[in-house]
Amino acid sequence: MTDEEEKRLHRRRFYPAEQEAEFVEAHVVSTPQTQSEAYKLAYRDTDFLLREELRPVRFQLELLKCEMLLEEAKIGSTLVCYGSARIPSPEEAADLIAKAAPEKKAVAQRLAAKAKYYEEARKLGEIAAKCAIIEKGMRQFVVCSGGGPSIMEAANRGAAEAGAETIGLNIVLPHEQAPNKYVTPDLAFQFHYFALRKMHFLLRARAVAVFPGGYGTLDEFMELLTLIQTGKMKPIPILLFGREFWNRVVNFEALADEGVINHEDLKLFEWVETAEEAWAKVVAFYDL
Repeated sequence: MTDEEEKRLHRRRFYPAEQEAEFVEAHVVSTPQTQSEAYKLAYRDTDFLLREELRPVRFQLELLKCEMLLEEAKIGSTLVCYGSARIPSPEEAADLIAKAAPEKKAVAQRLAAKAKYYEEARKLGEIAAKCAIIEKGMRQFVVCSGGGPSIMEAANRGAAEAGAETIGLNIVLPHEQAPNKYVTPDLAFQFHYFALRKMHFLLRARAVAVFPGGYGTLDEFMELLTLIQTGKMKPIPILLFGREFWNRVVNFEALADEGVINHEDLKLFEWVETAEEAWAKVVAFYDL
């Protein structure tokens, strides 16, 4: 193509923002005006972007970044795994009990007893990875977790050990934490806003596995139930692992008996105990 043809046919008439910024930085003349914070390009001004008034823009950025990168990675749908950040792996269970202070020994033993769910989450991630489905060039049932330790790590681990890419949606917390090592680096995302993180969990979710967990797991699980119950979201398989645990911490039947939900609402989720059982319900739901 000649220079003349390029001038006529090139679709872009304006320079990309990155190139414009390079023009500024390469040719800036140092004066009191150009050194002022006011003179910075708005999209290069971090202090400006972090102002309270820019919260709506940051919301949009958190929505867009993850959405665009997952689309570019050809992620069509996900198998989302919720669960505790405290349950040990089977390898770590004995050590957790041994290191627990005397007054916390009983709690450590109860957590260690739930190590079986780490193994089930790992198996579920592996099964989903080995049953990888591609529709219209997009990958389906890609394993997605909160990217943290314990149950989240287990799900990512199972898929990674089966040779598949996995997604981690991490959240900024006051204490030090990082994505687990089984999350695919280019699919490891960090969120400031819980709301946007929870939205991304469900935007591509084709099934959700819920393992024993605490406030965070309850928050995610209950929001999912509410979205489906109210018709804001189409039904998907919700696989609730650990009937004994959940019936101890949430009296679902009592909610229905009290009339604050319908007994039909108890059918929004499926009780399961093993990864194989959970995947069988996904297969049946979608007639795979």
